[in-house]
Amino acid sequence: MAQEDGRIQLTPKLIGSLYTEAMVLADEARSYFDRHGREERDALDPILRVGFACESLKVTTRLMHIIAWLLTQRAVEAGELSPLEARRPARRLGEAPESDEAVLARLPDAARALIDSSRDLFARVQRLDDGRPEADGQASPARTLLSRLERAF
Repeated sequence: MAQEDGRIQLTPKLIGSLYTEAMVLADEARSYFDRHGREERDALDPILRVGFACESLKVTTRLMHIIAWLLTQRAVEAGELSPLEARRPARRLGEAPESDEAVLARLPDAARALIDSSRDLFARVQRLDDGRPEADGQASPARTLLSRLERAF
């Protein structure tokens, strides 16, 4: 990704990499929440089972927002959408549901790992959507060097 006038220019390689990560995570989440996590879920007390179900829906929601945003970026790259159209509120990343930390602390490790991964990926994509490469708004030296190399080639 390159930075011009304080805005990030997304590269097809970055979008492709994030898309692959999101799809793999979506598949892992589906597999866990639909199959492998069933025994762990059934071992929880009834109230916590509801929390488990809610958190699985939050993971799905985060991932669907991410995937939709990445597909929008691919459409821009392919010329199917203008960059201006992609910045319209309906095409932005959207809001992610917050996880309940008290519930998370009581969930099985595998569920927490998937939830944390979805939260991390969402935060990274949100920084891109906001036009900031890092949480504090400053690019890391490694990213700056990569951007210079991308522009050179």
